[in-house]
Amino acid sequence: METYSGKKIFSGVAIGRIFHYAKVESIISRKKITDVAAEIQRYEQAKEKAITQLKALYEKAVKEVGELNAQIFEVHSMMLGDDDYNDSVHNLISSQSVNSEYAVAMTGDNFADIFANMDDEYFKARAIDVKDISERVIGILSGAKGADNLSEPVIIVADDLAPSETVQMDKSKILGFVTRLGSANSHTAILARTMSIPALIGVDIKSEWNGKMAILDGVGGNIIIEPDEETLRLYEGKKKSEEEQKELLVQLIGKDTVSKSGHKINLYANIGNVTDLGAVLKNDAAGIGLFRSEFIYLEKEDFPTEEEQFKAYKQVAETMSGKKVIIRTLDIGADKQAEYFNLDKEDNPAMGYRAIRICLTQPEIFKTQLRAIFRASAFGTVSIMYPMITSVEEVREIKIIADEVKAELDNVGIPYGDVEQGIMIETPAAVMISDELAKEVDFFSIGTNDLTQYTLAIDRQNSKLDRFYNAHHTAILRMIKMVVDNAHKEGIWAGICGELGADLELTEEFLKMGVDELSVSPGMILPIRKAIRDSIN
Repeated sequence: METYSGKKIFSGVAIGRIFHYAKVESIISRKKITDVAAEIQRYEQAKEKAITQLKALYEKAVKEVGELNAQIFEVHSMMLGDDDYNDSVHNLISSQSVNSEYAVAMTGDNFADIFANMDDEYFKARAIDVKDISERVIGILSGAKGADNLSEPVIIVADDLAPSETVQMDKSKILGFVTRLGSANSHTAILARTMSIPALIGVDIKSEWNGKMAILDGVGGNIIIEPDEETLRLYEGKKKSEEEQKELLVQLIGKDTVSKSGHKINLYANIGNVTDLGAVLKNDAAGIGLFRSEFIYLEKEDFPTEEEQFKAYKQVAETMSGKKVIIRTLDIGADKQAEYFNLDKEDNPAMGYRAIRICLTQPEIFKTQLRAIFRASAFGTVSIMYPMITSVEEVREIKIIADEVKAELDNVGIPYGDVEQGIMIETPAAVMISDELAKEVDFFSIGTNDLTQYTLAIDRQNSKLDRFYNAHHTAILRMIKMVVDNAHKEGIWAGICGELGADLELTEEFLKMGVDELSVSPGMILPIRKAIRDSIN
C-alpha cells in the first residue's frame, strides 16, 4: 500500500481501478524492422481495432447527440478503409522496412497536406480527419491508452487533460480525476466539480499504477494505491456516510431557494453539453445559468453547422420545459483550443484573441451561432450572454449583429422567442463601466474565474500560482458588490456564474450584496440551497 498526496479539487471518496490516460507521442520514432509481413499484419490488427472503436463511438454518439452529430465517426471508419491510405502505409513498411507507427504518421501527414491544399472547402476540412484517424491507429500501435471507450468505471490518472480530451470521455465511467499538472482553476477541475466527483492535481503519478485498485480521497487530498483490507473497509465506511449525507440533501428537492428572512434567489446550473442535463434535472436546478457552448465546438473536428447547433440548443430548451436557459456564445481561445480555428500561437493567450474578439472579427462564425440560438428560443425560455466584454462599443456592435440575424429570420418566416441579452462581467474594465453597460443589456453574469485572474494578474492555469490565487480577495468582493449595485440602479438583475458562486463560505456574503442569481455545478445546487435556506439574511 502506497499513499501519494496532491491538491484537492473536489471532495469525496472514489474507490476503483486506475486507468492511466497516456497521450500519443507527438514525435514518432523511425525504427528498422526485419519482418515486413509481421509488421503489416500488426498494422492491420491496429486498424481493425480502430474501426471497432469508431463503431462503438458512433453508437454512443447517436444516443447522446443524435445521428447527424455522430456521422463523423462513420466518416472516420470509411477513411480507415480507404485503399489509397492503406496502400501508402503498406508500401512504406515494405519499401523502407520501417515500423507501422512511422508509416502511419508519414501517410497521415502526406494525405493531410494533400487535402489542406485543395480548393474545395469540404476536402480542406478532411485534413483534420486524416490526422485524427492516424493518431488513433498510432495510439493503438504504441499502446497509448485513450479514455473514450472505457469498459468499467475507473479513476482517470494523467499528466494533464485538455478540454478537447475530457469532452470525449464517457462521463458515466469516471469515478475521479488525478493529474500531475493542471491548476485548481483548470477545465479538468471545473469538469470534476460539474460531475461532483473527487479530483486531485499535483500528484506524482506513475504509469505502472494502470489497472491497480486505488482509493481517491478528495477530502484528505490523497490517492492510496493497492490499499490493504483495513484501509479499504475504513474508506468504504466514509463513502457510505458521504452517500447518506447526499440523501439528506435530496429532501430539499422541490423546496424554494429562500433564506429565513425571505430573500429569494435564483439557483441555476452550469453545463458544458447536452449530456449534463440529467444532473441538472436530478439536482432540481431552477434553470441553466451558463451553457458553455464552446464545448460543442471542442467536440467537433470542423465548425459545427447552424443545424447541428440548433438541435443541441433546442434539446436543452425543450428539456428545461420553460425554465431559463442562458447560452454563452463561444469562448474559444486561451486554454480552449480547436485546431480548425487555426489560431496563432500567442505569448499571452488568456489576454489574447479569444471569445467575443473572435466573434466580432469573424462575424460569419458569430452569426451562425446566433441564428441557431434564436431559432432554439422558439422552443423554450432562452437568453444569450456574451463573454469577455470590455467596452460599451463592443456591446453596441453585438446588438447590431443580433438585430441583423433577427431580421434575416423574419425575412424567411422563422420564429424566435423574446430573448434576453446579457453580458459576462469578467474584466476589470467591465466592472468599472458597469453603470454604463447596465443601460445596454438585460442582465449581468459575473465570471469570477477570469475576473479574479485579470484583477490579481495571475494566470489561473499556472499551478505554481495557486497559492497566490485568492478568489476571496477584498478587491474581488468589492467588484462584485459594485456590479450588483450598478445593475440594480438600472433595473436589471445580476448573477454569478463563476466557480465562486459555489463557495459555501461566501453564500451569506452574496445574499448581503443582493446577488439575484447563482449558477453553479449541478452537484452544488442542493448544498447551496441548504446554505441559503439556513441563512438569516
